[in-house]
Amino acid sequence: MNVKVHVLDKSGKALMPTKRFGKVRRMLKQKKAKVVQRKPFTIQLLFETTTHTQDLTLGIDSGYKYIGVSVVSEKEELLSAELELLDGVKKRLKERSDYRKQRRSRKRHREPRFDNRITSKKKGWFAPTVQHKLDTHIRFIDMLKGILPISKTIIEVANFDIQKIKNPEITGKQYQEGEMMGFWNLREYILHRDKHTCQNPDCKNNEAHPILEIHHIVFRDNEGTDAPSNLITLCNKCHTSANHKKGKYLYEWQTKKPKLNKFRDATFMSTVRFRLVNLKDVTHTYGYITKNNRIRLGIKKTHYNDAFVIAGGTEHKRVKPIFFKQSRSNNRSLQKFYDAKYIDLRTGKKVAAAELHCGRTRRSKNTNGENLKGFRGQKISKGRKTIRKQRYFYQPNDLVYFEGNLCKVIGTMNKGKSVKLDNKKNPDPKKLKPCKYGKGIVAI
Repeated sequence: MNVKVHVLDKSGKALMPTKRFGKVRRMLKQKKAKVVQRKPFTIQLLFETTTHTQDLTLGIDSGYKYIGVSVVSEKEELLSAELELLDGVKKRLKERSDYRKQRRSRKRHREPRFDNRITSKKKGWFAPTVQHKLDTHIRFIDMLKGILPISKTIIEVANFDIQKIKNPEITGKQYQEGEMMGFWNLREYILHRDKHTCQNPDCKNNEAHPILEIHHIVFRDNEGTDAPSNLITLCNKCHTSANHKKGKYLYEWQTKKPKLNKFRDATFMSTVRFRLVNLKDVTHTYGYITKNNRIRLGIKKTHYNDAFVIAGGTEHKRVKPIFFKQSRSNNRSLQKFYDAKYIDLRTGKKVAAAELHCGRTRRSKNTNGENLKGFRGQKISKGRKTIRKQRYFYQPNDLVYFEGNLCKVIGTMNKGKSVKLDNKKNPDPKKLKPCKYGKGIVAI
């Protein structure tokens, strides 16, 4: 696969990337350029130059946990990447709320502040978890536009087009791809609604990746429609001709209809897609179109490959993908509580004491759940509280130079007297030279 060096002009504007590695080395040695970013490798010119660029298209496979991106020109792919988003925001907000409630409960004479709260939310308000995902999408797009002269952006906003299902007469460029495009859209809707699993409660298919098919509950011979309420997901071992015959369960389903899963539109992508599409020079597409094109091209299913197809890639020369991971910028919690550990007598595994609780939720109420304390076996460790007294300079995932080698920091030990590195050495922090901090969006 091709490797590119990204280039910025003297003012910081993105230029076309280059493969002239010898010239790049000479410019860096002669101080005509400087390194701006390690991965993807980016340099900035320190002299005036022309700013001729090509039209580049950025394809984005947007999602709740992963973002796939690909930048293509007319002939080749210039950048391919995948970002793993930060997870656990809801859990940390819940933990913060618990600490706050506990702290306030100790202040018996604290004056009431209920009227100080703002009950009405601003227009366009999102829950913190969704807002964080949306901000990360925008930040990642801006980062890519900072190193490449992207002129057009295409974002996949959902697996299917719900408007197309409700009104098949909708026309447009996206619906002129062939007669089967409407089928792919409807199929993705049903699979997504049924969570890509066979809906037969007595299914005995033990395959790791069973072949899934769409079944008409009321047969088309009996005037069954293609409406989503008449479609359900079955595996190929349940969806057989024998099960369609009179007396079998698929035939009985026509009168005793199975309970269908409810699809809630309040998912992440349906919540934020219009915010993403309203960005400058952005258009959108749907997952069923991407899947159809990817299968036609014979490309493996990955987030960055989907982004390549979204950007309009076909027979373009590919580049090696770069993998990014988002980590917390800062942990402001000064006090941490570590629960005691016990052996669960039912499974023999080590669990936290909170999992084997007495069953009560409030002191004023009687036991309203099963008392699990009887399953506590041997105590492995005591519960403890720790208070962080200072913040050390080197944090986990930071990149540092040690003895001429580039190493990753695992953590700080002995109250800051030594730093643990991934090469199993624990040097003095004074012997290290920082290269890149491992917070935020970092290449791995």
